[in-house]
Amino acid sequence: MGKPFAILNVSGPYREPREPVFSYDYAVQRPNWPNPNAVRVKVSIQDELDHLRTKLLGVSGGSPGQQMRVNQLLSRRIADQKIHIANDEGMFDERLEALVNPFTGPLAHLFVKLEAWMNETRPVLRQEIKDQVGL
Repeated sequence: MGKPFAILNVSGPYREPREPVFSYDYAVQRPNWPNPNAVRVKVSIQDELDHLRTKLLGVSGGSPGQQMRVNQLLSRRIADQKIHIANDEGMFDERLEALVNPFTGPLAHLFVKLEAWMNETRPVLRQEIKDQVGL
């Protein structure tokens, strides 16, 4: 289990210019740190977002605005979970700015934890999409 932390602020999503990812910037504070630090979390559009949206939730169709809103909502939920998984793995224990890359390639072993969370929260996410987006 990771050390306790608080998320003070989140900004994003940002579209990375040379990567097929959305990224979020978190200001993270630990009780023993004098100042918050930055943690950037990248969400792979194809491997993480599309996997959740199409394979697990089965969300398709809708207007371009509805599709954009679904992508924003789901990518933020994925990024929020990824920062907790990264904390549990000790990826930002030191007081350094950290980067949490997509859970593919060298971090593919962490995708199992992310996918388990996706399966657990499937009904909640479906309801949230229905309530907020109307799909």
